[in-house]
Amino acid sequence: METIVFDIGETLVRDDRYWASWAEWLGVPGHTLSALVGAVVSQGHDNADALRLLKPGIDIAAEYAAREAAGEGEFLDETDLYADVRPGLAALRELGLRVVIAGNQTLRAGELLQSLELPADLITTSEQWGCAKPSKEFFARVLDVSGAPAGGTLYVGDHPANDVFPAKVAGLRTAHLRRGPWGYWWADDPEVRAAADWSISSLADLADLVTE
Repeated sequence: METIVFDIGETLVRDDRYWASWAEWLGVPGHTLSALVGAVVSQGHDNADALRLLKPGIDIAAEYAAREAAGEGEFLDETDLYADVRPGLAALRELGLRVVIAGNQTLRAGELLQSLELPADLITTSEQWGCAKPSKEFFARVLDVSGAPAGGTLYVGDHPANDVFPAKVAGLRTAHLRRGPWGYWWADDPEVRAAADWSISSLADLADLVTE
């Protein structure tokens, strides 16, 4: 491997704060929204469908803008990172590998991640690129910034439909991370296991895997 590319949500960043803030904004208990997120995940639906169940007809983009205007928009800091993120990424860079962070996130999320000064060569988001996973365009952009051929690029993520399957179709190597609702629910699915080059439980596993 020459380049390791990471998804963001539930790969590097915990989504606790994200969903808690939506629950508060919509005036429902956090547990209710968490349970609905789990339900839509188990059915293979988009996580935003949990918000649509709470508020049928919701315009998520408009609500997001309203939250920003009210001073209740996106925020993340060091406490939102999983504990293995800094050491895991640092270990890969010490091996001379290029580390890229690229996920389905807003410009604001990208700015917040950049402010944390993670051990990464590049941090970018779908909004910055104008295309999102699981599109072919997104993974073409991944290869553009990888600096390595598809076979020398590993994409790491928790979500089979957004990460593992489309990355595999694009010719990249893939690692499915057993983390977050998607990672745990789909971890032992035969199709996911077959598509992923590796199944991992921690980012700390990567340094040994990519040097085998």
